[in-house]
Amino acid sequence: MPVTVRYFAGARAASGTDTETREAGSLDQLVGQIVDAHGERMARVLTACSFLVDGTQTRDRAMPLSPGAVVDVLPPFAGG
Repeated sequence: MPVTVRYFAGARAASGTDTETREAGSLDQLVGQIVDAHGERMARVLTACSFLVDGTQTRDRAMPLSPGAVVDVLPPFAGG
């Protein structure tokens, strides 16, 4: 089932898009697909990113993704 990926700030710049749909069963699988599709620059950005899966923050890349999940890719933000 599809997973919606939303990119913010530097992740959006590295991907060249703000939203895309992918087929992935886990966060790790999704990250692999993102790196394969968007290259080395995205791989570097992802090392600093946190992820929201359906609104819940996680860094657990083994986390399974439910069909229809929304994954937000959030690089660190400056400011307060």
